[in-house]
Amino acid sequence: MNPTEYFNQLNNDYIAVHGPKEQLFWTTYMGVSDDHSGCAAAETRWNEFIANGQRIPELREQLAKLDNLPATPEMQAVKKGLQGWLTMYECNAIESLSAQQQKAALIKSEVRLFEKRQKYAMFYTDAQGRQVEASMGVLRANIYSDKNAAVRQSSHRALLDLEDWVLENGYIELVKQRNQFARSLGYSNFFDYSIEKTEQMSTEQLFTILDDFELRTRDRNLQSIAELAAEHGNQSLEAHNFNYTWGGDAMRELDPYVPFAKSLRQWVESFGRLNIDYSSAELTLDLLDRKGKYQNGFCHGPMPCYFDNAKWVAGKINFTSNAKPDQVGSGYDGLNTLFHEGGHAAHFANVTLNSPCFSHEFAPTSMAYAETQSMFCDSLLGDADWLKLYAKNAAGESVPDKVLRSLIESKQPFRAFGERNILLVPYFEQALYATADDQLSAAAIKKLARDLELKITGLAVSPRPLLAIPHLLSNDSACSYQGYLLANMAVYQTRAYFMQRFGYLTDNPEIGPLLAKHYWNAGNSVDHAGGIKSLTGEGFNPKYLAGVCNLSVAQAWAEDQARISAIKDRPRAAVKLLNACVTIVDGVKVLADNRESNSAMCDQFEAYIKAQY
Repeated sequence: MNPTEYFNQLNNDYIAVHGPKEQLFWTTYMGVSDDHSGCAAAETRWNEFIANGQRIPELREQLAKLDNLPATPEMQAVKKGLQGWLTMYECNAIESLSAQQQKAALIKSEVRLFEKRQKYAMFYTDAQGRQVEASMGVLRANIYSDKNAAVRQSSHRALLDLEDWVLENGYIELVKQRNQFARSLGYSNFFDYSIEKTEQMSTEQLFTILDDFELRTRDRNLQSIAELAAEHGNQSLEAHNFNYTWGGDAMRELDPYVPFAKSLRQWVESFGRLNIDYSSAELTLDLLDRKGKYQNGFCHGPMPCYFDNAKWVAGKINFTSNAKPDQVGSGYDGLNTLFHEGGHAAHFANVTLNSPCFSHEFAPTSMAYAETQSMFCDSLLGDADWLKLYAKNAAGESVPDKVLRSLIESKQPFRAFGERNILLVPYFEQALYATADDQLSAAAIKKLARDLELKITGLAVSPRPLLAIPHLLSNDSACSYQGYLLANMAVYQTRAYFMQRFGYLTDNPEIGPLLAKHYWNAGNSVDHAGGIKSLTGEGFNPKYLAGVCNLSVAQAWAEDQARISAIKDRPRAAVKLLNACVTIVDGVKVLADNRESNSAMCDQFEAYIKAQY
């Protein structure tokens, strides 16, 4: 087989094994199928494909053949594609039979835990004293914004009970299995293995960055907590009161201006004015909360986009949120998830190389790189000019300046806390996986969680208890949470570059094409730092995020006032078509689509939400 034939066959084989795996992943995680064994089998087949160490010498042999052929543009493209596959296999190959067997057993353990978790019911006590079953999204929204302290406390208690359930139903064994697997590959533990695989750096290199950020934001975080306690009493630092005390009133004031029914239209119009093009992708969005559905938003691509011998293969991409439109705060949370996952989808719809190995979300795609795209998009929702232009109440009135000022007054002092809440997870997972197996007990792990929550967040118990975080349970997301923080560092570096160059972000039609050119088109053929350098001309730099965290309320409000003022003198960009086939579903039920137009789709969606909620 010549290099071109080998390359084309490898592309086709990948699509054949990746598509069924993603289809089963979607139906089981959406709770519309209980074929967990089929999902595990498909996941195992896919893992066997990407972990096949025999591919490495084969790829090197095919690349050697190319060295003896004329360096035509066609052969250079094949060479780049084969090098992409080689990089992927070097990241994922599991050559020993023992490690392969451990990986297969690990997948089965994760599926069993996921299946049990899907059936686990959580409850809170409502204002009338009734027990109400609720998803994690509902519980967290209660903790953030419900006026009734008993509702908040019982909601937080449900998350603490979930921690106990996780520890009693297989998580400890999963940690041990993961470590055993990583050690069979020559790593000290699973955390070290994951960091090298997902971010192409060592644990020591990662914590050089994290420790620096922790130090830069420590004083601001402790100062804000002390000021809150001085103003509202020590009870404000209790886990079920903390977020509500500093954020609840402001979010309730904003709530009428960001109803979830309008979120789809806001996404279509905002991304359209940013000139973001989905390159003919098929998008399926499942946006509403329901029992049995995975309780965290995500984006996966059953069909990675790529050029197949110069013919464009458009992406097929699924993404979710867990909105409960009749709950205070759910509108903004659902909108945030829609922008976040929509940013992922824009990235994975626009990788313009010649193989699917460049355009999927798995290694060597860095989580920090992938999350930079999504978190840049959702960062716009906190900008006063975006809120002024898009957030409107039922009468069509824009959100008042006093509400925007209230948001700054409540949120800005706790920007450092928010980022440190992300920082907490890698500190916990690194310490957890470095613990000897015989020391891994439920009591020891809970103590580790509480000790680190106090050290990093400054609270005795986090409003979002560590072991209630869904990412810890899944192999794809375990030991990857630091990617969100590294990404947010890149987001604020990117924002600073665009502000310096253009003076504004909201509705800026220059942004979509620049993101596509520098961040999306090359896929994982360029690493995270390389993409940042390509756009900004500067290497990765965490100082921009730390600087935003340390702004005073007055400084942050002055920046937002400048954004609001600039709207008057700026012509508003036209809404470009997203260039995507979009279908909105609720499980198996189709709610709306854009076959007629984006506007008709939004009308259908709004009518459904209003009728149901």
